[in-house]
Amino acid sequence: MDREQGRRWAVYGRWGLVALLTLAAVQNGASIAGGQYLTPRSAVAVACGVLLLLRRGHWLLAPAVAAAAAGVWGWPMLSLLLLALFDLASDRHTPAAVACAAVALTGNALLHPEVSLWRPQQYGSSLFLLLAVVGGSWMGNRRRLVRALNTQVEHLRIERELREQAARSAERSAIAAEMHDVLAHRLSLIALHTGVLATRKEALPAPVVERLALLRTASTDALTDLRDVLGALRTPDTGGAEGPAPALRDVGEVIEQARAAGQRIDSTIEGRPEQAPAAHRLAVFRLVREALTNARKHAPDAPVRVRVDYGPPATLIEVVNTPGGRAAQPVPSGFGLVGLRERVEALGGHLSAGSGGAGTWRLAARIPHPAPDQIGPLT
Repeated sequence: MDREQGRRWAVYGRWGLVALLTLAAVQNGASIAGGQYLTPRSAVAVACGVLLLLRRGHWLLAPAVAAAAAGVWGWPMLSLLLLALFDLASDRHTPAAVACAAVALTGNALLHPEVSLWRPQQYGSSLFLLLAVVGGSWMGNRRRLVRALNTQVEHLRIERELREQAARSAERSAIAAEMHDVLAHRLSLIALHTGVLATRKEALPAPVVERLALLRTASTDALTDLRDVLGALRTPDTGGAEGPAPALRDVGEVIEQARAAGQRIDSTIEGRPEQAPAAHRLAVFRLVREALTNARKHAPDAPVRVRVDYGPPATLIEVVNTPGGRAAQPVPSGFGLVGLRERVEALGGHLSAGSGGAGTWRLAARIPHPAPDQIGPLT
């Protein structure tokens, strides 16, 4: 909206400038003609102003008319000629602007109008014409540079949006793959144990055997559906490239690995991982690993404080690192936080990452536990 308003005001400004220059040319011509406004000079000035205002026809039409009028009548038409030369130079027609200026000066030298461009100073008008051409060239180059920069910024914005969308899609695919691994493992255990119990049906009442068979069938069907739905979302990049599913690994392993790499970490783990859903443990694992990696990249040798609370009523993660030494080489920022924010928001939580004051960097997430009535039976 602001850009449209700017363009609109630019159009209004040009209309006002052309109208003002046209009136000045008519007034100056009338003063030379003894106060007569209805003269060919006034008609040509108005025609030139209309051509400059509407910019219809060939791009050289308005400058040619202005150059011819200034060549015949001199100073009264100089203002319109200057605007025409400015437009030509700004549109990359500098040779044509120089040619029009030369035509006007040559016409005055041959026709000797009452108010010649060569008087009262022989080179005064030539300086004005030169400034108009130079100013137009500078303005045209600046306008094209700004347009190119705006286009580049727009391309970068679109590219960033596409990369963020790709990061979100990759994170969703990773979530699907990880949950497939976790849930498939648990459903397989249910099917296995119910199958073992069903083989001992002679020692069990008939209703229990029937329920066991129903439970085994339901778990097997659920496992098949899970593989069809979530397994289809696997990609070659997330199809087990990291070995065991992260839910089977404790966040303490990530912290110990970072300590072994030289990071100074003060960790506080509250609650038991079993108190949180598997999806929460996956998110904790990924968040802590991403935060420690970012601290190692952007603030090496900086002490890091890690706090994890498995709740309930919510799983809390907080990673804070103090200012450290700068990296030997600048490390470009990736889109890991974009994917993690997508993961946390998909679980109904909130993720914040940014300055924590005094030069620190803080990553904090809160993921509420599902209500008991939202957790249905496996069957």
